Amino acid sequence: MDIKTKTLPLYSAQQLKEHNTQQDCWVSLDDRKIYDVTSFLEDHPGGAQLIVDYAGKDITEIMKDVASHEHSFTAYEILDDSYLVGYLATPEEEAKLLKGSATNEQMEVKLEDEYDSTVFVPEVPAAEKLSIVTDFSRDYTRHKFLDLNKPLLIQMLRADFTKEFYLDQIHRPRHYGRGSAPLFGNFLEPLSKTSWYVIPIVWLPVILYHIITAFQNMNQPFAAFLFAVGLFVWTLIEYGMHRFIFHLDEYLPNNQIAFTLHFLLHGVHHYLPMDRYRLVMPPTLFVLLCTPFHKLVFAILPYYWGCAGFAGGMFGYMCYDLTHYFLHHAKLPSYLQKLKKYHMEHHYKNYELGFGVTSWFWDKVFGTYLGDDAPLSKMKFE
Repeated sequence: MDIKTKTLPLYSAQQLKEHNTQQDCWVSLDDRKIYDVTSFLEDHPGGAQLIVDYAGKDITEIMKDVASHEHSFTAYEILDDSYLVGYLATPEEEAKLLKGSATNEQMEVKLEDEYDSTVFVPEVPAAEKLSIVTDFSRDYTRHKFLDLNKPLLIQMLRADFTKEFYLDQIHRPRHYGRGSAPLFGNFLEPLSKTSWYVIPIVWLPVILYHIITAFQNMNQPFAAFLFAVGLFVWTLIEYGMHRFIFHLDEYLPNNQIAFTLHFLLHGVHHYLPMDRYRLVMPPTLFVLLCTPFHKLVFAILPYYWGCAGFAGGMFGYMCYDLTHYFLHHAKLPSYLQKLKKYHMEHHYKNYELGFGVTSWFWDKVFGTYLGDDAPLSKMKFE
């Protein structure tokens, strides 16, 4: 595909508000893209005044308002092709502008306006493409799936998707670009987000407690052996949970409640794979998933043996969660670049293969290895 590339400056919210007359009319979309529609006013089928009423303001809601006139996908394309002049600065970007530490020109936004993240591709997109923000309104108008302008959970509960449509759309990536998309849209929002550093802060003391307890009360080489066994067993659990629980797609019940639970467990990660705060597992969810394994380990092994094995498994989990985060967001040394490529292909090439995150060992054992010649996941709905 021949990608058209252009750069556009950032503007503050105050600068947008200043363009608020019929002779100088700017509007924004999704509180991000800024359009100079002055030359379009007289050609607007609904009359110039309808646009002037929104001069210097955001037009996202009125563009989707069915009572007024729900605009087509073509209308959004025309805005981008003919009237796009810049981007509205995020609070962080605006702070730099206000401090004078950067100018509009120094903070240009590079757009590759034909890039579509929802299309599966044979090669992992370049890193700069993974930061290109999805056009929320155009995406919703085109796909009729979820509106990234609004809280996602309530949309999932109220929707009436078919199973085939839900699975097709949830695995096709979008990029939010301004922090995390709203899940609850209220005071519960922080509960849905976890920073990567929370994982070692919470779980490293648990690991140390169990392995120290084992080392103090049993043969130390044997405790180290059981720790290694627990670590190895975790790699199989990692593969099994990712393939058969997080991706139980084929066996997902055909109802909206099941879709919503799937969305909360793993679907939201495939829908927004570059969200920094929904890449590692919230501790409360991990406690729920871990409890059966904890009970099983201590039911079949003597207590101190269980401590050593459980510590190994927990260490494996901690490494998995941190690896997962860094594969998405860190500049990795060369020996980890292949692993990064392998995992990103699971998101952008074929989500039905490549279930290993810390390695592809079990994928090769069970025939789900995501090789260079693997087919693309099929896209059934446009």
